[in-house]
Amino acid sequence: QVQLGESGGGLVQAGGSLRLSCAASGRTFSTYAMGWFRRAPGKEQEFVAAISRSGGSTSYLDSVKGRFTISRDNAKNTVYLQMNSLKPEDTAVYSCAATAVLGLTLITEPARYNYWGQGTQVTVSS
Repeated sequence: QVQLGESGGGLVQAGGSLRLSCAASGRTFSTYAMGWFRRAPGKEQEFVAAISRSGGSTSYLDSVKGRFTISRDNAKNTVYLQMNSLKPEDTAVYSCAATAVLGLTLITEPARYNYWGQGTQVTVSS
């Protein structure tokens, strides 16, 4: 069982930056593939970024490539999402997710994740 808790959301002007953190409980964090998803008002949940167990492989939604960076610190049981050059269309509730995997698997489908945080609100004003 893994418990996830996000932090770092808030209100920022367009062009600004935020860094989201997702802290995980337990001693097996390094065995989990991690991902970030978002849900904007009135829209379906959307994949944002994923990272492999070691952190050596990553994947991004096309619209955030070059602006967002996912990373992890397995010693701190934490995954991060650095968001730069934020746009109003990035406004959403951002949630992190985890699932145990073998090897260097990247997971972009939300249905394949077993554990979810409660989310943190990111609001980008124009």
